[in-house]
Formats: sequence, structure tokens, C-alpha cells
Amino acid sequence: MTIHMESEIIDREIYDRAVGQFRQAGIRLPKISELADPLASRDEFEALVQPADPDAPDARNLFRVHWHNGPDRTSLQEVPAHLVLPPELTGVKAKIVVALGNRFPMIRAHKVLAAYGCLVPRLVTGQFDLAGNRAVWPSTGNYCRGGVAISRILGCRSFAVLPEGMSRERFQWLESWVTKPGDIVRTHGTESNVKEIYDACHDLAKNPENVIFNQFSEFGNYIVHRAVTGPALERIFDALNTSGNLRARAYVSASGSGGTLAAGDHLKQRLGMRICAVEALECPTMLNNGYGEHNIQGIGDKHIPFIHNVLNTDYVVAVSDKASDALNLVFNTSAGRRYLAQRTGLGQEALADLADLGLSSIANVLGAIKMAKYMDLGPDDVVLTVATDGAEMYGTEITKTKANTYGGEFGELAAAEAFGRYLMGATTDNMLEMSRRDRERVFNLGYYTWVEQQGVALEDFDARRDPEFWDRLMDAVPVWDQMIDRFNEAAGTGG
Repeated sequence: MTIHMESEIIDREIYDRAVGQFRQAGIRLPKISELADPLASRDEFEALVQPADPDAPDARNLFRVHWHNGPDRTSLQEVPAHLVLPPELTGVKAKIVVALGNRFPMIRAHKVLAAYGCLVPRLVTGQFDLAGNRAVWPSTGNYCRGGVAISRILGCRSFAVLPEGMSRERFQWLESWVTKPGDIVRTHGTESNVKEIYDACHDLAKNPENVIFNQFSEFGNYIVHRAVTGPALERIFDALNTSGNLRARAYVSASGSGGTLAAGDHLKQRLGMRICAVEALECPTMLNNGYGEHNIQGIGDKHIPFIHNVLNTDYVVAVSDKASDALNLVFNTSAGRRYLAQRTGLGQEALADLADLGLSSIANVLGAIKMAKYMDLGPDDVVLTVATDGAEMYGTEITKTKANTYGGEFGELAAAEAFGRYLMGATTDNMLEMSRRDRERVFNLGYYTWVEQQGVALEDFDARRDPEFWDRLMDAVPVWDQMIDRFNEAAGTGG
């Protein structure tokens, strides 16, 4: 396995071909700093980008791969879209604040940012041939969709690799975007079957034309989230803290690929927030060295991602997929919303906002509630988390949960039971405040995946123990931005 962190052009011939293709297509790449602060170029955005359809494979949508898109997904807004969940819904006094990922272009999920952060550094260093290579995107759903979207815009063929048991909506989207039906590789199992994804990628990698962009080990994923998602969340907190009395207490994110957790490294550094990783109770890898199967789509597990800065993680919280499945019905069925309106007094606008929460987003909210209870937080305390996608990806999951758990019917009585059990009844069980020894244990778990299975050099594996290793990664941002500038200038598309 090679760790791709080059900061100079590796293959001039490949680089020049890409420049020629971009010149012909008129494509300009946004810098990471532009995605971190899109408001700095608002006038240019409104003139050039705003007319583009946010759901089309339009190169202008690359400039929408950030957290500042408005509700229409065409305009910019000063503060990234977010929900402040009321205590009537969460059962805690603390402010549970959720950044909304379904404002991102094309896939309505934030993983398109990770895909951009992984492919573009390889492109501007001459390591990816748009004409000769095929991009392989191993994923449990949203990352491969983001990769397919970015690949199509840039004019290269791609493969989406994901478990066959993921939601039907994901496959429907992929089927409308890939070049050929065979570009969707369905692996055995569901969310927990990451090893099977890796095995499929090993087979694809036998063809040298296929380039694997493994989100679990691509440092571009970590870097772009720490550089873009971290500041976006900080901006949300600052906007809420008009009184100056709010306290930034914790950042909660599902383990996933480890990329979104990187925003926590920024928030800890800037605001002193504690970092909490969420995983499925049915597969408690970090919590209990465990295994299993679950349906919190968006959390790949049974392994520790290579780009997860484990030794900077403060808590692990496990959430059951029974909770996320049931609350998906409470939030997104007429019976569930009728009950919520009666029980909580929430209005129609607040109830409609719950559709911004997909399955892993609901798990993040539950993790945030558990953290608030464990830390005994009050009304001036803020717990930040993210909604990686919205309910539009899980309509068929509602049907499945109704059939499998509720006998095909979900009424207000069932909604009341789910609300009481999983929201008001959330407890501080299945949590771990990590000691140094706990962190070392979780870090060591990664050895079996990355050194024994994936061929990472032991020296590279152990280098990640050093906190400075993770901070030094961010030195890549200004370097990559300079290379993007030079690439755009060479293609004649520079600003």
C-alpha cells in the first residue's frame, strides 16, 4: 500500500494530458481554501455558479462542494445550514446542533467533499490519468456516489463498490450516473461488511488501469474534512454564541471512514471540544473489540480506519440500529409526526426539518444526547454533530422497518413507544470515556486490518501515534492549493 501525499508533479505526461482535457472542457478546480470559505468569492459564485443545476454533472457544481449552500442548494448563506434541536425533542437541556449534509450538490450528502479531497491531489500531481485510469470508489454508499459524481464531471470512468444490502435509493442514483451497469460492484453483506469491499478492490487492482481511492486510508479525506468541515462547524458555533456565554463542549460523529471525525481535531484545537466517535451497538468494534451486523448506513466497521486519529478521540458511544430504524419512522411518517406534534408541541416547519436526518444522522443525534447526559450539560452547553445525509436516501428502509419490526403498520402508539424508548429513554450505557490505555487498545486493533491484511509498512502504521503527524498533514493544504492554481492556469481556466 502506498500513502499518496506527494507535493510535486510525479508524471509530467499524465499531467499535461489532464491539463489539455480541462482546457478543452473549460473546467476549473476550486481550491480547498475556497471550499473552506466560499463566501470570500461570493460575487464570482453568484455570476458563474449559481445558474447551474445542483443535481447535474456540471463542473460548476465543484464550487458547491462545501457547507454553505442555501436551502435551494444554488445560493450561498453566511452560516452553514444547521438545526438546533429543541429540548422537547432531545430530552436534554444542552443545545444539540446538527450541521446539514443534504445541502451538498449532486448526491445530497457530504461525502462528495471527501471524494474531491481524495481525487484532486492525485490529479494535480500527475498521478491519475483521466483518459487511461478508472477511479474505484469503495464505500458503504455515499462516498462512492460522490466519487462517481466527481469522476463524471472530470471526464473519467469510475467503479462504485458497495454492499448489496444498502438502501435501494443509493443504487437507483448510481444506476442513473454510471457509464455502464457493470460499473456498480455489489459486494456481499451490508454496512458491517467492509472486508468484502476491500477484497473486491484487490481484485479490481489487478488491472493496473484501476486506481483505488480507499476513503478509509486516503489522507485527502482526513485533510479536506479538517480543513473544510471543521471551520464550517466552528462558524456555526460562533453564529449561535451571540451572547458569548455558550460553551463548546463536544463534537460527535459516527466512526465511518474517519474523515468526518477529522473535523473534531480542528474543533478541539480551536474550541477545546471533546471528540466522541459513534458506532453501532450491534457491531461494537471500538467499545468491545466486537463484531456483528447492523443497519446504521454510513458507518463501516469491524475495523479501525487508517485515517482515524484514535489517540485524540475522547469518547466512544454505541447506538443501536433499532433506535435509528424506529426513529426514522417517527421522524418521517405521518403517524410519527402527528405524535411528535402532540407530544412536543413542535410546529410543522420544525417537524419538516427532521427529514434532513438520515439513518447515520439519527445515530449521531442519539450519540450527542448520550454525551449531553453523561457530561450533565446545561442550556449554555453546545454539542455539535453532523447529518451526513437526509431521509431521501431511506424511503425503502421505512417500508422494511414497518414490515420487519411493526408488522406492516406504524401508528401513533408505536411512535409514542419509539419516542419514549429511544429519545426520552436514552441512557449513558454503552459508552466509554477513553483512558490512554483504551486509546492504545483501539489504535492497536488497526494493526490487523492495515499491516496484516492491507500491507501497510509497520513504520507507517506506528507513525500515526505522534500527534504532530496529524498536524503536519495540514501543511498539504496550501501546497495543494498552489498546485490547483497552477493546474488551472495551465488549462486556461484560472481566476
